[in-house]
Amino acid sequence: MVLRTVFRAVIMGPPGSGKGTVSDRITKTFGLKHLSSGDILRANIEAKTELGLLLKACIDQGQLVPDDVISRLILSNLRHMQDSSWLLDGFPRTVPQAEALDGVYTVDSVINLNVPFQTIQERLTSRWVHLASGRVYNTHFNPPRVPGVDDITGEALTQRDDDKPDTVTRRLKAYEHQTQPVLEYYRREN
Repeated sequence: MVLRTVFRAVIMGPPGSGKGTVSDRITKTFGLKHLSSGDILRANIEAKTELGLLLKACIDQGQLVPDDVISRLILSNLRHMQDSSWLLDGFPRTVPQAEALDGVYTVDSVINLNVPFQTIQERLTSRWVHLASGRVYNTHFNPPRVPGVDDITGEALTQRDDDKPDTVTRRLKAYEHQTQPVLEYYRREN
C-alpha cells in the first residue's frame, strides 16, 4: 500500500508580484497542480461567456470580482483536483473567499510575496504578452528582440487592459484594502 500525502497551498501577493513565475517553479519542483484565478478569468473573458462579460467589466474598472462569483468558479475547478496536491494562485483575495475555501479544503501553507507597489507598477505597465502562447515580455528586463513582436512567432504583442497605468493603480489599492486582511486571517487560523 502506498501512502500519499496531499499538500494544498495558496500563493498571495499583489497583482504583478510574480505569483505566476514563482508558482511555475513551485509546481514543477514539488509536482503540484497549479490553479490560477487570473487564467480562469481570462479564459472566460476571451471566450466571451456571460460570466466573462461580467468579469471583464469588473476587471476593466480595477475592481475585484464579487466574492460569491469567484468562489463558486474556483471551487468548481478544484473539484476536478479533489485528490491532488495543488497551489492556488490569486485566490482567495478576500476573507469571505478564504472562509469559502476553508469550508471545503484545508490549506496547508500560505506563501506571501511582499513586493513594493512602486516596483509592481513599473513591472505591469512595462509588461507585454503574446496572447496565443502566454509568453510574457517586459520592456525593462525581458524585452523582445524586436519591440512589440513575439520572439518565436513574429506575431504582435499586446498589453492587457489590466496592465494599463490607471487600472494598475486601482488594482493595487483594491488589493491592499481587500486582500491584506486575508493574510491576517491565515495568521490567526494557523
